[in-house]
Amino acid sequence: MTHTDAGAGLDPVHPVPIPASRRAEGLSAAEVAERVARGEVNDVPVRSSRSMGEIVRANVFTRFNAIIGVLWLIMLFVAPFQDSLFGYVIIANTGIGIIQEWRAKKTLDSLAVIGEVRPTVRRDGVAAEVRSSQIVLGDLIEIGPGDKVAVDGTCAEADGLEIDESLLTGEADPVVKHAGDTVMSGSFVVAGSGAFTATKVGREAYAAQLSEEASRFTLVHSELRSGISTILKYVTWMMIPTAIGLIISQLVVKQHGFKDSVARTVGGIVPMVPEGLVLLTSVAFAIGVIRLGRKQCLVQELPAIEGLARIDTVCLDKTGTLTEGGMDVTELRPLNGTDETYLRKALGALGESDPRPNASLQAIIAAYPDNEEWRCTQSLPFSSARKYSGAGFSEGDGESSTWLLGAPDVLLPAGDAALEDTERLNEAGLRVLLLAMTTKDLDDPGVAEASRPAALIVLEQRLRPDAADTLRYFAEQDVKAKVISGDNAVSVGAVAGKLGLTGETVDARRLPDEREEMAKSLEKGTVFGRVTPQQKRDMVGALQSRGHTVAMTGDGVNDVLALKDADIGVSMGSGSEATRAVAQIVLLNNSFSTLPSVVGEGRRVIGNITRVATLFLVKTVYSVLLAVLVVCWQVEYPFLPRHLTLLSTLTIGVPAFFLALAPNRERAQPHFVRRVMRYSIPGGVVAGAATFVMYLIARHHYTGEGSLEAETSAATLTLFLVSMWVLAIIARPYTWWRICLVASMGGAFLLVLVVPRLQHFFALKLVGTTMPWTAVLISVVAAAVLEFLWRWVDRRVPA
Repeated sequence: MTHTDAGAGLDPVHPVPIPASRRAEGLSAAEVAERVARGEVNDVPVRSSRSMGEIVRANVFTRFNAIIGVLWLIMLFVAPFQDSLFGYVIIANTGIGIIQEWRAKKTLDSLAVIGEVRPTVRRDGVAAEVRSSQIVLGDLIEIGPGDKVAVDGTCAEADGLEIDESLLTGEADPVVKHAGDTVMSGSFVVAGSGAFTATKVGREAYAAQLSEEASRFTLVHSELRSGISTILKYVTWMMIPTAIGLIISQLVVKQHGFKDSVARTVGGIVPMVPEGLVLLTSVAFAIGVIRLGRKQCLVQELPAIEGLARIDTVCLDKTGTLTEGGMDVTELRPLNGTDETYLRKALGALGESDPRPNASLQAIIAAYPDNEEWRCTQSLPFSSARKYSGAGFSEGDGESSTWLLGAPDVLLPAGDAALEDTERLNEAGLRVLLLAMTTKDLDDPGVAEASRPAALIVLEQRLRPDAADTLRYFAEQDVKAKVISGDNAVSVGAVAGKLGLTGETVDARRLPDEREEMAKSLEKGTVFGRVTPQQKRDMVGALQSRGHTVAMTGDGVNDVLALKDADIGVSMGSGSEATRAVAQIVLLNNSFSTLPSVVGEGRRVIGNITRVATLFLVKTVYSVLLAVLVVCWQVEYPFLPRHLTLLSTLTIGVPAFFLALAPNRERAQPHFVRRVMRYSIPGGVVAGAATFVMYLIARHHYTGEGSLEAETSAATLTLFLVSMWVLAIIARPYTWWRICLVASMGGAFLLVLVVPRLQHFFALKLVGTTMPWTAVLISVVAAAVLEFLWRWVDRRVPA
């Protein structure tokens, strides 16, 4: 018997497993040392986070830090210390950003080490696990189902080896590999086992760069971050002409001297910069990573936290997700009068024939010990596509037999009596395998049709204790759960029912191939069985074509393609190497119940950043508006930098920090920029208009020495009160700590107004009673207008 031709599309069969005595021994310790000395090692740097240098550069060297830095240096020379406070705030913010991202980096790096997959290499005839970076040129690397090919090489041993190269070549069908064939890094094993010799390592490997990028902690491709970048771009465009006009206006007016004019010019430019927005976004993400890290959740790509919060559909693989990996044999039912003792020998021999047994075969091995009398002469490894495996044996007494083990509804013809028993067992949530004897060779395309059923093996699956609560959480959050499994549809439906998941159960073999029709079926159904790996991928694509944001969870090699195409891929820590390589989130503790925490962190980040972004951009809008009005009216800018530093700290900086890290379970909404700007623009316009009106009234009221300080104080009071109302709106819904936060900010400002030293430090002094009460009245009117406008926006403007 020989291998089948890979081009013929037949299943690969290995005639005789390679005896240990004939296996290649691999490199010796001396040869490994020699190659290490020559630098022939797989030295591709696999990082889970940015380096410390990159973190510092990203937080320090920003466009707005440069603007603020230049203005700060100017103020150090021309104005009192109080007017330079904004520069120290920027230094503190940058330091906080660096420290928080460094903490996140430490968390991710430690988790990456815990979750690192170690390839098995054979050296001096002994197989041992090593780190990927320790592979050297010429190493003999063993591979089996679910293993990712770490480096390029040449196949040295193949036992029914099938490798999926679709992630590299786009070719959907697995490729059968024989000794001498090339294997490429980045591909993964779907069936069989073997070994290959490393021919290219490090950066020379085909997918080295792809692997490095795929496993790197990134801060890109996020709607939140790209939205903030868009906002900052618009802010820059507004700032430049406004700042130029303000500079010319103030230096031409300069009724109070050059230094005072420069100070007021800088005071007009600084608040246009939403300097803390990027910082708080990074801090919020970093805190999320740290919190999830404590729950053994490895976030391989930072935006995955945000992405999972936006999902509306989660596709769940049953095995390893809803059920634990292990199973137990509960019953052996002989068919057609087959002797049970003979069946036990066959099952024991089948268990021994597969060097890398799956969960079902492991349960059979545990129940039926090895039959040493039978010798394996050929084997057909299990694959998710065909749903069965097989082996041929010499029974020791001169007889030979060939057996198949797989899905009853695949191996049995329709209407067979055994299918009725299978159906009843599946309805009870049990998994059933068929053991069949066949008269044809395993490399014959009709081997399954020529089989004769010999027994049903009944397996009991272990439900995850946390699965029901997690499914209930998704239902409460209006996230649709779709169970997609390669197992029998009725059995999967019964398991889902035990966990409280209701809905239509569908056999995927009856699903239409056309994407639109498939999408309609997916909308109606909840549980799908007998799904092939390619179908899983197609189903994810069909759901996405209907506008759904899809998360896919899985742990097996048959989930890789779907995980890769899903918006968010989630792998169990015990999953295959290939699965973990393509997933954005890895649950190292294998706990399905961690998913709600990831969703919660994402919602917290998105919802809170939307809130605080509104705070920051209201300030930008009113700053630009005030500068424009000052230029048009040819008057002094009403504020010094110290005034706006005080206002920004009390109405934006401190509250935003607490609000950005607060719990938030609001469902994430799309169109971040639109949602933020629809509140920021009216809020900023109302605040700026109310402040400037008060400023003009005060200019007409106050005359003589000290009038400018009195005018500034009245305008500052107005802007503070309106900004406080903006904060009060943003802080809703109120909790005790939110009320305390808003009240304490108001109390701090009141303290500045009543303590003489603080009055002098911040150049604030309310003169008389008429203007202060006028400021309060204008603020009340502005607050009422704000309430009306924001409620109107909520009702009329789509999200």
